[in-house]
Amino acid sequence: MVIVKAEANQVEKIVDMSVRAFETDVNVGGAKGDCPPGFDSVEWHKQMAREGHLYQAMIDNDLVGAAIIFPDETKYRVYIGRIFIDSIYHRKGYGIRLMECIEKSFPCAAEFDLDTPCWNERTNAFYKRLGYRVIKVEDGFVFYQKKRTQYRSDTDDNHIER
Repeated sequence: MVIVKAEANQVEKIVDMSVRAFETDVNVGGAKGDCPPGFDSVEWHKQMAREGHLYQAMIDNDLVGAAIIFPDETKYRVYIGRIFIDSIYHRKGYGIRLMECIEKSFPCAAEFDLDTPCWNERTNAFYKRLGYRVIKVEDGFVFYQKKRTQYRSDTDDNHIER
């Protein structure tokens, strides 16, 4: 799997995939309609693509998922706003591969942050399994963080240990 910045001609496919992926949340503790803001909006995804935050996950020539990623200006901290895998690919390890691709795509990042709803049993177990630690629970969301013990400085080819 690789992630690349989303191509404009893929946005509608990404939105269809987002709808299918997030509608499965009713199976893991969510109520019908418990979906993230903009999950079904072509315009919102186009805006994320224009701003350079929308990434598409590809296996060979197949679009299998996407992510919304916000690196800070230093690229030492990365906020993962959203990931999703098309529901036809669920339970095949693609979510794990997507998260690994995100972490590898930001070698300068010392810290990754994200949040997910408290009710979502699937995503909470998933992020914990990937080594993310709960840093707080607030307003119905669990906030996670993963710190690297080693990361690459963008000014040096050597690893920096923390």
